[in-house]
Parts: sequence; C-alpha cells; structure tokens
Amino acid sequence: MQRSKNDVWVGLFVMLGFAAVLFLALKSANLLQISWSADYKVSAKFDNIGGLKSGAAVKSAGVVVGRVDSIVFDDGAYQARVYLALDKRYAFPKDSSLKILTSGLLGEQYIGIEAGADDKFLVPGDKIGNTQSAVVLENLISQFLYNKAAEPSTSGTAPK
Repeated sequence: MQRSKNDVWVGLFVMLGFAAVLFLALKSANLLQISWSADYKVSAKFDNIGGLKSGAAVKSAGVVVGRVDSIVFDDGAYQARVYLALDKRYAFPKDSSLKILTSGLLGEQYIGIEAGADDKFLVPGDKIGNTQSAVVLENLISQFLYNKAAEPSTSGTAPK
C-alpha cells in the first residue's frame, strides 16, 4: 500500500514538472500570452511589416505596454493592418506614432510607440495613422549594391 501511494506522488510530481517545462517553453517562444489586466484595441496600417508576428511586444521607452493582437491584409489599400491590444494602464495621445523595430541586429521584431502631444487619448477602436514600416535588411543591401554599381569607376584611370 505504501509503495502505490509513493508512486502516485511521484507521478503527480513528474506531471507537474512536465507542465512547468511546457509553460516555460511556450512563454519563452512568445506563443503563450497570459494577461490578467484589461486592454483596449487600436489598429494601424503599415506598408511592410517585415517579420512581425501576432503576439509580438508593443513597447514604449523599452517597457512592454501591449501586444500585437492580429495582422490582416487590407486588399483595398494593399497594406497590412495590425491590431494592437494595449494595456488599459497606459494612455497614449491620439497623435502617437508607431515604428516596427528589431531587437538587436537580427532579433525579433516589435512595435515601438512614441507618445505624441495631443490632449485627447486613444480609445478602443481608434486608428493610428502615423506609422513607419519595418526596415528590411535585404532591401538595404540591394539598395547599397545598386548605388555602388551606379557610381563611376575610378580604378586605373587618372583625371585629365
């Protein structure tokens, strides 16, 4: 009887350990979002979102103030519409601006929000118009190479 009682406790302990490891893995991969605070949803359009994904952080001054709720393609404007869930604790002016930024050189992308100076604050359902799209590394490299190729060659010839 004592052995089976110990087996049950060991089994429960092992299952608890698996649940904890699963929780940590999902949380570190940004696939699990648990929030007990209320939020409000706003949207914005971007020409290019790069590698931005649902669940990405929305940061202001380096502090996470919300998450990307969803991303859809607006086939009327041919732009990406990004829906943000901002924490109710943080109120941003209506003329705030959004940028898609990257953590480090090749890190994950997130949205940075810079507060404006308007007296009125964002409310649920508002659309933020002042946005800056993601900087795509491949586009920068190709633009650099194109500009280098367009420069006149000065190798081997002396000016006359």
